[in-house]
Amino acid sequence: MAVQMQKLKTLYLMQILLERTDEENLLNATELCNILDQEYGVSVDRRTIYSEIDTLDKFGLDVVQKKGKNPGYYIASRQFELPELKLLVDAVQSSRFITEKKSGELIKKLEKLCSRAEAKALSKQVSISNRPKTENETIYYNVDQIHSAIYKNRQIAFQYAEWTMRKELHYRKDGAVYVISPWALTWGNENYYLVAYDENSGQIRHYRVDRMRHMQIREAERVGKEAFQNFDLAEFAKKTFGMYGGRDVEVVLLCHKQLAEVVLDRFGQETWMVPVDEEHFKARVLVAVSRQFFGWVAGVGSQMKIVGPEDVRREYKEYLEEILLDY
Repeated sequence: MAVQMQKLKTLYLMQILLERTDEENLLNATELCNILDQEYGVSVDRRTIYSEIDTLDKFGLDVVQKKGKNPGYYIASRQFELPELKLLVDAVQSSRFITEKKSGELIKKLEKLCSRAEAKALSKQVSISNRPKTENETIYYNVDQIHSAIYKNRQIAFQYAEWTMRKELHYRKDGAVYVISPWALTWGNENYYLVAYDENSGQIRHYRVDRMRHMQIREAERVGKEAFQNFDLAEFAKKTFGMYGGRDVEVVLLCHKQLAEVVLDRFGQETWMVPVDEEHFKARVLVAVSRQFFGWVAGVGSQMKIVGPEDVRREYKEYLEEILLDY
C-alpha cells in the first residue's frame, strides 16, 4: 500500500495545488510535505516536492514559485478564470429553465474549477432571488434525448403541454403525439427551444423543451435536410420575437436617433440604417411579423414607427385599435 501511495504522490500534489492555492494563497514546500503526510499518508521531503512540481510544470500545470518574504507555490492560470466563473454562475442563476435544485448542483460543480478561497468568493455571489424558475426537471432528459437523436439522425416523438389559467397541465391537440425531425437547440426569451422540421406541414417549427413530455427517439431517419441547408440559427432567433412564428417580411422602421442602440442590440451591427435628418434614421429589418413583433414596437413607444410595407402598417394599426377597444 505504501508503494502505491508513493506512486500517487504526484496526483495528490496536483490536487492540493489546484484546490488550495491561487495568487493570494500560497503553499511552500514544507507545508506541502505536511499536507501530503498528514492527510494522504505520503511521506516526502522538500527535494521530492521540487522534483514533483517540475514534473507537473512539464505536464502543463501552470505552477508558479513566488520568492521573497513569504515564498510558496500557486496555480497561476486555470481553464476558467474567476471572472469567467462569475459570469457562468450568474447565467445559471438567471436561467428560468434551470430548476433551483439543478442550479445549486451546477454552481457547486463550477466552484470546483477554482481554488477553495476563490470558491468562497464565488459562493458570496450566489443569492436567493425572486427570479421565476421552472419546477420541471424533465428538461435535462429531453435535452439529452434531443442531442442523441440529432447525433443518430433520428426523429423524435412527444406530447406537447401547456398550463391553463387554473394552473393545470393540458396537452395540446387532445394529447396527440408530435413526430418531428430535430435539427438544433437554441436559447431565447429565457427559455430553451428545439428547432425542428415538421414533415406534415413541410415547415420549420420550434418547441419549448420544458413543455415536451414523454419523449421517445424513433427509428425513422430525420427529414428536412434541404430546409436546413442554408438555415442560420442566429438569424432565425433575431427575426423571431418571443419565438413566435409569422411570415417573414422586410420591414422599414422610422426611429428617433436615441433608438440606434436598441435597433442594433436587437437586429445586429450589420443592420441597414440610414439617417433621415438630424433626429431620425430609417432601419430595414427582416422580421417574422406577429403580434409579438407589434408588441415590441408598441413597447418601444412613439419614437419608432413602421413605415412600410403598407400591409404591415395596416396590421399594426388594427392591432392597436383592437387593444384600445378594451379601454
